[in-house]
Amino acid sequence: MKTAIMANQLAINGGIPVRTTPFTSWPIWDECEEQALLRALHSGQWGIGGNETAALEVELATVIGVRHSLTVTTGTATLIAALHAIGIGYGDEVIIPPYTFVATATACLLAGALPVFADIDPATFNIDPAAVEAAISPRTRAIMPVHIGGYPADMDRLMEIAQRHGLPVIEDAAQAIGAHWRDRSVGSIGDLGSFSFQSSKNINSGEGGALTTNNKTLYDAAWSYKNCGRTQDGLWYQHETLGDNLRMSQFQAAILRAQLTRLEEQAELRMRNGTYLCDGLRAIGGLTPQPVDERVTRHGFHLVIARYNPAAFGGWSRTQFLEALRAEGIPCASGYVPLYETEGVRRASAELRHVLGLPAASPPDCPVTERTCAEESVWIASQSALLGTQQDMDDILTAVGKIAAAA
Repeated sequence: MKTAIMANQLAINGGIPVRTTPFTSWPIWDECEEQALLRALHSGQWGIGGNETAALEVELATVIGVRHSLTVTTGTATLIAALHAIGIGYGDEVIIPPYTFVATATACLLAGALPVFADIDPATFNIDPAAVEAAISPRTRAIMPVHIGGYPADMDRLMEIAQRHGLPVIEDAAQAIGAHWRDRSVGSIGDLGSFSFQSSKNINSGEGGALTTNNKTLYDAAWSYKNCGRTQDGLWYQHETLGDNLRMSQFQAAILRAQLTRLEEQAELRMRNGTYLCDGLRAIGGLTPQPVDERVTRHGFHLVIARYNPAAFGGWSRTQFLEALRAEGIPCASGYVPLYETEGVRRASAELRHVLGLPAASPPDCPVTERTCAEESVWIASQSALLGTQQDMDDILTAVGKIAAAA
């Protein structure tokens, strides 16, 4: 009887945790990565001119369904290269969501552009197309949606808005490799796509990124920026434009080629486990995941993001709920803060406006983002946890249900 009582008592109050074993470890690798690294090592071509990056670019373009792929050092570098490729200049504006990792904003600022924040949709956590259209000004030069948590943004409406206003679209798909919108891979719908291969991403090489596009002119411009301003048919010391050195090493590319062979199988497993977990959360109540949308033909499930309703948990604050869930052995987090409140973004934006002789900007009007960040967003189950078993998902649901019952 005592054991049963302890099992029902919340772990934060001294009860037995639902979960005491770790979820799936990350990264996942085996002899494929090992042999790939040795192949790159023995090639003697560790940097520029090696075969691994060239082969990866072909393989990645095939997977994403585009004509061109360009490997670079990081996902942030990919965004910067994409912005330079479309001709972003000082003082141009790029519309982005405020609910995302800081790199989306810093890439704009490092390219000399001002990030303009359009609020998010309360159901999807992605940028709201209506807010995007309202944010367009004479200075707007691009729209940069983010497929947050692996869930594709509304590319139908965003592309229609962009085409009507003559604006290029850069898809920030850092968290979304393997995700599909109407059976098309994210990163193949806009003018340019950006992927990250940083350690936490769904496939990774520690660091790394890739740009994707069907536009040869944009590809050539991004290639030049990545390669110190050279042109593909120019001389070694012929630098036609200002550029950077953003070249991926052959070791990174070799690892990614091995990782890429697992993408389809892992994406399907994430989809099964993520769908099962989201369905279970909806049945319990109080945590509302991103919606089921027939146009999202595959969610990338980098993580599960849900909106917290304290009424379903006895009026507990989100902080109290997360503390209780962690005590049950379930990794979780509250997620982002609004990007425009990040000190680096705020200060750099103000300094750029001052240098350009522009008046100080009004505070962004993003009430959904502010409510989401302050009170509502809950992150459960990272992409590696979603590569586990159905029992792993059941443990998460058991822990949430236990807290709901206790609260």
